[in-house]
Amino acid sequence: MVDPGLFDVEQFRALPHRHAVVRQVERPTLVLGSTQSPDVVSRVMTQERGVEVVRRRGGGGAVLLQPNDHVWVNAWIPRGDPLWRSDVGAAAAWVGEWWLHGLGVMGQADWSVHREKAQPGEFGDLVCFAGRGPGEVFWGQRKVVGVSQWRSREGALFLSCAYTQWQPGALVELLHLDAGVRADLARGLVPVVAGLSAIEPPVPNMALVGAALLSSFPAWGSDTPSAS
Repeated sequence: MVDPGLFDVEQFRALPHRHAVVRQVERPTLVLGSTQSPDVVSRVMTQERGVEVVRRRGGGGAVLLQPNDHVWVNAWIPRGDPLWRSDVGAAAAWVGEWWLHGLGVMGQADWSVHREKAQPGEFGDLVCFAGRGPGEVFWGQRKVVGVSQWRSREGALFLSCAYTQWQPGALVELLHLDAGVRADLARGLVPVVAGLSAIEPPVPNMALVGAALLSSFPAWGSDTPSAS
């Protein structure tokens, strides 16, 4: 069973200060967005593959997490914090900048943070990494970091993730779709995302990425990432 703390928002909402934590799963886990119907999941395939299905509180499409194939980070920003923004679109911009610092690519021309409204496109409501959302990080036209957020009267929780390798077929086969649609979707998702091992230069050590993110997490009272 997946540790409930991975997706439990209640552990954050009482915190009066900003907080970040790197998470990891111990078994394959399909994470649905807060409003996704469970009908999108193929129960036959998830049982056959030994995949646990859970739901996060943030919006967006499905994300597949497997042991040691990703960096998943939760970051809590309480209301009243200098990083708090009432505008949902603007609220996540700092998350993308934080990742740029953590990856050591801040200021490089090929890298950018999506600062406009969410653009789910044709499949973004089904597969999280298929669309574009506020705060998400891109290398050229390919998404590297996905971002989802959950907001309450106490603050906002930002959930962000990057993959070592982007293998959409493993995710798509868990969805309840016609076989032909599933194959077309998997092929269509290949060029829109880049795992950290595919960028130039590649990022080989995911543990170092997580450590760099935590070390560059904006200090209290600041609205910019710390130097890493």
